[in-house]
Amino acid sequence: MLAGMVAAATAAQGQGRLLLNELLYQPRSGEAEYVELYNPTATAIDLSEYMIIRWIGDSLGTRYPLPSFVVEPKGLVVLTKDAASVAANYPGTQPARVVECRLPTYPNDGGTVVLADSEGNVVERLDYTPEMHSRLLRNKAGVSLERRRPDLPCNEPSNWFSAASTAGYGTPTQPNSQSTEWLVEEVQFDCSSERVSPDGDEYEDELTIAYSLNDNDIYANIVVYNDSGRPMRRLLNNALLGSHGRVVWDGHGENGQRLRQGRYILIIDLFNRAGIRQTLRRTVALIVP
Repeated sequence: MLAGMVAAATAAQGQGRLLLNELLYQPRSGEAEYVELYNPTATAIDLSEYMIIRWIGDSLGTRYPLPSFVVEPKGLVVLTKDAASVAANYPGTQPARVVECRLPTYPNDGGTVVLADSEGNVVERLDYTPEMHSRLLRNKAGVSLERRRPDLPCNEPSNWFSAASTAGYGTPTQPNSQSTEWLVEEVQFDCSSERVSPDGDEYEDELTIAYSLNDNDIYANIVVYNDSGRPMRRLLNNALLGSHGRVVWDGHGENGQRLRQGRYILIIDLFNRAGIRQTLRRTVALIVP
């Protein structure tokens, strides 16, 4: 039976592909990183038809071919350097779906996960950053990032979020804990420009974030971060949003101080009383006169 599934997996390579589904890049001390893959197809896929590739700078580096393992239809497989560590630290892990293999080391301050086919063609790429996690987390060690929807682009930052505390902060070999529901569509939050220049000439002196919502039970935190990940200005704090409105940033810091010219990131954390969360990101260039 196993041989038949492997044969079917090989024949199915042109019909479907594995997807990146969960990532633990910052394990607790003494524990192991892991990468989880998902087979969204109705056919078994042989893991050996894929590889993980290390990303160095802005190019592909060392290849890590994956061992033979049958990923069942709609099934999950977890890749790690230490299977016993994953099973011991995340209750509910199914050891039979954890594959021990060589993997790159993923930096805690952000990096790139590359899944490729056996020919080295990139199948999926995830550029992860600590900012993808919940802002409520004081310690990100041991907390995985989960993909919220497999049908949306892998490298869309808002498609990833911290695994829920009620799920042990990680769900290897189990369904992801984060809801696949969206509170808003990206287009419901619109920035007036991609830059702000507070020079008093009445042109792009302020950045306006306009929103239009269908739900009256959405709360928001909006924080401006510099490109090093430091919070520079909080625009909203647990604010209940109306059906429509706007938030303005004048290009200055928390106490009105002038900020350095450069790239800034607006993190829009949305949540409702049902516990559904969503994070949007906007990149803005600050031009200092």
